Amino acid sequence: MNRISGETALGLAWIIALVASLAVLFIGEVLGQTPCLLCWFQRAFMFPLAIVLGLGLWWRDGRVGRYGIALALGGGAVALWHMGLYVGLVPERIQPCTATGPSCTDDNQLVFGVPIPLMALVAFALIGALSALSLKDTRT
Repeated sequence: MNRISGETALGLAWIIALVASLAVLFIGEVLGQTPCLLCWFQRAFMFPLAIVLGLGLWWRDGRVGRYGIALALGGGAVALWHMGLYVGLVPERIQPCTATGPSCTDDNQLVFGVPIPLMALVAFALIGALSALSLKDTRT
């Protein structure tokens, strides 16, 4: 079975981070959907991922995947919490969103019928796995 190289894994992780970052900017700035508080926290992890992984590729730094793992774990934890809140596993009384701001659990959290927190969780998981895979490559 052919294994993907560390640089390819890192490139795929960067593409996912870049597309996710551009997608949330599109949702917020073009579609005008104000992000909820937890979405802001997820952005705080996703935006640096696109920059850090991109610079690691540019400079051919094969060890940048360790930063990808750290950021993906932090963002994934927030996305998991958000998903738990969205599906009702986390009680509403500890919902971090204010009464005047956008809700973390309503239909505004759906894009093409898929919850934004679930998309974020999958993106962070893929980025983390690909970043880890990039470190397994001994040629870098």
